[in-house]
Amino acid sequence: MSSALSDLHPHPIVQAPMAGGASGPQLAAAVSDAGGLGFLAGGYKTADGMYQEIKRMRALTRAPFGVNLFMPQPGHADPAEIAAYRGQLAGEAAWYDAPLPEDVDDRTDDGYDAKLAILLDDPVPLVSFTFGCPAPELLAAFAAVGTRTVVTVTSAEEARTVQAAGADAVCVQGIEAGGHQGTHRDDPETDCAGFGLLPLVAQVREAVALPIIAAGGLMRGAQIAAVLAAGAEAAQLGTAFLVCPESGASPLHKRALTDPLFSRTELTRAFSGRPARGLVNRFMREHGPYAPAAYPQVHHLTSGLRKAAAEAGDPQGMALWAGQGHRLARTLPAAELVEVLVAELAEAQSALTRSAS
Repeated sequence: MSSALSDLHPHPIVQAPMAGGASGPQLAAAVSDAGGLGFLAGGYKTADGMYQEIKRMRALTRAPFGVNLFMPQPGHADPAEIAAYRGQLAGEAAWYDAPLPEDVDDRTDDGYDAKLAILLDDPVPLVSFTFGCPAPELLAAFAAVGTRTVVTVTSAEEARTVQAAGADAVCVQGIEAGGHQGTHRDDPETDCAGFGLLPLVAQVREAVALPIIAAGGLMRGAQIAAVLAAGAEAAQLGTAFLVCPESGASPLHKRALTDPLFSRTELTRAFSGRPARGLVNRFMREHGPYAPAAYPQVHHLTSGLRKAAAEAGDPQGMALWAGQGHRLARTLPAAELVEVLVAELAEAQSALTRSAS
């Protein structure tokens, strides 16, 4: 692995920062202690909430770890479209007895500046950014305090922007990935038009000289071997770790990943107003076609509905984020999963060496 990242984790395995509760200190610490790189999700938390998780993480492990931040979003959502979607969801509110908010939170920065201040004042080993690229001055400020930086990209063009800005690495996210697509520009005309992971890694490898972390549908060591052979330095897995006992994901969500009732995934704006891949359920089918491009306003609008569905034990009303490889999920403790993945990776690489000789 490139020296820009290699001293942070001996195994080329990164646990994805899954916002919404899955990627807490318990999961991240278990992965880091096993030789992978654990990540805390700073998204959807207050600055103090993020800091408290960092403190708990440091109490659990001395191993390096990362923190992920959501970049501030432009406030271009159409209030009329949000109001229309609110009307679309009236039946859901009645069914779950969960009134919709009259005015959705229109803040689009996710407490970004306050979180930056904490991370620059009390540095962590690695900070990653999703939904855009920070300014060169900010990346230089993190470098000055000894923090490595990674930016999620979904195209070679975005990767070139990141390299010019001065980040240490890119996380290349294929369209197979579960959860939100980390595109820098939220354009409804490009929904579902992203690249698969392997061709995207190849494109980015030829476009920039930065180390690549590959993300998107990866569940087995042989797949990690494939992305390493394609030019990545490490693989980032989210859905694979979602079912671990240390994950903070809902038990309903964990069970749904391998439930035959949920046979496929799709990209949808139904739950958050931004394209995100999840298991196809009733909510997605009924409301996805009407959801506006309004993130994070739609996220705030549906938050109460999603919580009420979970409390009612109804996965048909929840955001069941999942990558395309979800049926390959294995319910193993996080450290054991890292160990199994490392063994599978070694076996796959050995097989490639034997076939080449």
